[in-house]
Amino acid sequence: MTNPPETVEYDNATGGWGSLRGMGSTALGEKSTPGALETLRSQNKTGGFMCTSCAWGKPKHPHAFEFCENGAKATLWELTTHRCTPEFFAKHSVTELRGWSDHDLEHEGRLTHPMRYDAASDHYVLCGWEEAFSAIGAELEAIDPKSAIFYASGRASLETSYLYALFARLYGHNNLPDSSNMCHETTSVTLNSLIGSPVGTCVLDDFVQCDAIFFFGQNTGTNSPRFLHPLQKAVERGCKVVTFNPIREKGLIEFVNPQRPTQMLTGNGTQISCQYLQVRAGGDIAAIMGLCKYVLAEDARRGGTLIDRAFIAEHCLGFEAFRAKADATTWDRIEQESGLSRADIEEAGRVYVEAERVIGVYGMGLTQHVHGFENIAMLVNLLLMRGHIGRPGAGICPVRGHSNVQGQRTVGISEKPELVPLDKFAEQFDFDPPRDKGMTTVEVCEGVLDGSVQAFIGLGGNFLRAIPDQARIEPAWEQMRLTVQIATKLNRGHLFNGKIAYLLPCLGRSEEDMQAGGPQTVTIEDSFSHIHASIGHRKPASEHLKSEMAIVAGIAKATLPPNPKVRWDEWTADYSLVRDLIAETYHEEFHDMNARIFEPGGFYRGNGARERIWKTESGKAQFTAPDMLAATDVADDDGRYRLVTVRSNDQFNTTIYGYSDRLRGIEGKRNIVLINPADMARAGLTEGQRVSLTGDAGDSHVRRIDGLEIIPFDLPDGTIVGYYPELNPLIALHHHDRHSKTPASKAVPVRIEPSAR
Repeated sequence: MTNPPETVEYDNATGGWGSLRGMGSTALGEKSTPGALETLRSQNKTGGFMCTSCAWGKPKHPHAFEFCENGAKATLWELTTHRCTPEFFAKHSVTELRGWSDHDLEHEGRLTHPMRYDAASDHYVLCGWEEAFSAIGAELEAIDPKSAIFYASGRASLETSYLYALFARLYGHNNLPDSSNMCHETTSVTLNSLIGSPVGTCVLDDFVQCDAIFFFGQNTGTNSPRFLHPLQKAVERGCKVVTFNPIREKGLIEFVNPQRPTQMLTGNGTQISCQYLQVRAGGDIAAIMGLCKYVLAEDARRGGTLIDRAFIAEHCLGFEAFRAKADATTWDRIEQESGLSRADIEEAGRVYVEAERVIGVYGMGLTQHVHGFENIAMLVNLLLMRGHIGRPGAGICPVRGHSNVQGQRTVGISEKPELVPLDKFAEQFDFDPPRDKGMTTVEVCEGVLDGSVQAFIGLGGNFLRAIPDQARIEPAWEQMRLTVQIATKLNRGHLFNGKIAYLLPCLGRSEEDMQAGGPQTVTIEDSFSHIHASIGHRKPASEHLKSEMAIVAGIAKATLPPNPKVRWDEWTADYSLVRDLIAETYHEEFHDMNARIFEPGGFYRGNGARERIWKTESGKAQFTAPDMLAATDVADDDGRYRLVTVRSNDQFNTTIYGYSDRLRGIEGKRNIVLINPADMARAGLTEGQRVSLTGDAGDSHVRRIDGLEIIPFDLPDGTIVGYYPELNPLIALHHHDRHSKTPASKAVPVRIEPSAR
């Protein structure tokens, strides 16, 4: 498994000394506080602090160091000694700061004081908390609630998320998009429709029992490195790992475990994938159809002994229509759309049919497509064929990319009123909740463009940097009446402001949250539906910081009329009272919440599909027959490429820790285009050449990014790769999954042109 000699690559395994050097580089650059090492020792352990990076599970029996390179970087980045003070804002205008890089903005350090944007001077100026709350409340009172957006990033706790959702509905809207809208909303919509669960069915113990793991579009080494530990153990006991991904990512090729002295000394790692298939961008539907077609043929050859017909008869609908579709689909079309050979797909199919228990793992390589629903639905088909959903050691496993993004949806952060127990809210808090559908991320952007959105409150995150079509939306953003950003560090999203704008600094999760009732504990949910307590112990970066909970309560009190059943001050003083509310609202999943939050490994809130209880319209799991084999709706054409946007090894979401994409062999640069040598030759391109990418979405808007450097890389024909969020302006707002409206950041239609600069 080596790359062509003329392409760039990383010569070593994932993990190892490179991982330690990556952590060390961040620690030195941020000059992290002395207590950072103590925080890392307790990270992701019962009674400790839960990482703000990925949502991978926290085991009952943790390693001595239960953190990965990216998790450590997130903690060190938060516990920096750098400070972004009022003096900094007095020195630099907002317009000037727009010219700074994403890295440099956040590297300036932790925000220390509440700030108000002064349009006359184009500077943020110091303000008081009560001044900010009062002004924000007055503006919210003056507008139609349905023109306001309450956005939430994944880092906010379950307690804060629950109250934020309550605030929105007491105020009068369901406009509660969150970062899931940009990544795994396709998962929530697809799985809920087909198996009656909006989340995956696996738990950590399943990886101890499985015989095969099939990966689709998930970069473990960069996005969830702690996953490498159970993967390594699974491979060592004989489990087969088969990977489908356009990019050969080191995390699914070889791993040197930093906690194994022998591997560290010898450099001899564990080979992870037994087969790595570089499917073309948007070709997963075809690739999985090929797997299914092979399984059906092999079942016929073996006299009908492979397909779990008893399971299908009792638990499923739609199998015959799906089988007819597979039979009618030719191998020529499968090879053409997937970019893979029949022989390679059948070799992967042999691993599937010989395995007793199979887990299907996927990431945004499946969700962020125009036909992302069909991508995931095909994986569901593959697993249902042999009964691999609803039994130990098997299941479907979407890997969430942000801590607690799944949990926020669980406790009410949703624009879909049918997913929230509104009748229970009405009973608990004596009000009539709004019943109309709220806005998704895409609809928020459309509302900003047409002027119907008048206010935006951001509970963390970097919304304006993470969305598609940035060049169109940034100017329109400034026409809003009110923007409020709750954050720990400065980012580009804070540099575009409404007529009235506030930047409110909050505590980080690693910091002590001291309220009137004493130090507080918060909770988060991981990808496996387990709930964990998190306790911060570090001294806050500034005495002027407030917790996210206190900020949400402060704005709510200034906005809403008094309600004797809504006790913001009491809830802020004692978060356990909020957990009691969560347990009352969601009793089946969160009963006795306060008594269970310190269970080792977290307490499991349950999953009906795991027990083969299908909470679908029909009461059964659903096979589907796709109408397409490509996950894009833009036809191939001479000179048109399918762009895949990715994160580097030195970033988390829009946070750029540095400029080392070590695991791809790229250093010191982010304005790049990765392309295979054959495509370079056909287009007359040379290594290091500067080019422009232009969007080819078929509408009237011009989308162009100049000054990108060509780098030869091992990729399928017609597939090119560049970094998120720098290339987001090339993604058309209408280029999204047809069912969930998740922006399609994969297989983006673009063309390569000579650079303007």
